Amino acid sequence: MSLTTEKYNEIMREYEQKRIDAKNRLDERTEKLFATYPKLKSISEEISSFSLKSAKTLLLNDDISLSSIKEQLATLIKEKEQMLLELGYDKNYLSMDYECKHCKDTGFVDGEKCSCLKQKIIDALYNQSNIKEQLQKENFNHFKVEYYSENHFDNATETSARQNITEILEISKDFVKNFDSSFENLFIFGETGVGKTFLTNCIAKELIDTAHSVVYMSSIKLFDLLAKEAFNKQQDNDYSFKSNDLLNCDLLVIDDLGTEMINSFTTSSFFNLINERFLNRKSVIISSNLSLGQLRDMYSERVFSRIASNYKLMKIFGKDLRLSF
Repeated sequence: MSLTTEKYNEIMREYEQKRIDAKNRLDERTEKLFATYPKLKSISEEISSFSLKSAKTLLLNDDISLSSIKEQLATLIKEKEQMLLELGYDKNYLSMDYECKHCKDTGFVDGEKCSCLKQKIIDALYNQSNIKEQLQKENFNHFKVEYYSENHFDNATETSARQNITEILEISKDFVKNFDSSFENLFIFGETGVGKTFLTNCIAKELIDTAHSVVYMSSIKLFDLLAKEAFNKQQDNDYSFKSNDLLNCDLLVIDDLGTEMINSFTTSSFFNLINERFLNRKSVIISSNLSLGQLRDMYSERVFSRIASNYKLMKIFGKDLRLSF
């Protein structure tokens, strides 16, 4: 699943409108030139007539006649092109001026998506992700392990902050590399300002660039959305997603888990969401300032069990990077 059917159909309607616009422009150009140069109109009508003859002869398998018709057709086309050039126009002036010459504004070439359609899908996915602007600067190319100290150690593992983030970075890149062949979920936790959100955005960008659908939501916005749907409140314009989008996107990123108001509704909704995605083998990345102990204490046992058992746990530690800039 890359785009909703609604969004995909919207893109295809754009292609249809492009073809209609191109045809209208051609009709306008043709009408003006034919009114001024009757001979050009006559040649064009002859070309149409010979093209029709060619098609009929092809059906009759009359190779000799077909060869003769093709020669006459080629002569007429060359004459038409030469006349256009003499009049100061491009030789293709009376042809459709498609925006994409490869697919002729259909979106497909030989049954495969044209590069222009692929780019439109990726652009739509960026808009759908909720983090389009952030991804322009928060990506693997800008992730600096040098910002993490070699002298800051975790007491439990005796690993330095830089060694730890280097390993986590490799795990994250493998997550992207194996996304289509291996089902995984990530729980990224640590103190405020150590780069958790930056890392999730790096992953999101790589997947969107390969036409995967990614939905990013802060936990506050996520649970607000779920509450509005659950209690039939009118959707605000800020919330462009419904629960089906949360369930069906290729990757769901939940940022800052634990900052929302935690109650029985949020706990239940959260479990239902991650459990449903787990059953459908749809990946989730969760970032949080909570420790594993806090996660267990603040949410239900089944939430903690689902995350502890089915997510790769990655703790980022170090100084608050935001204080370095």
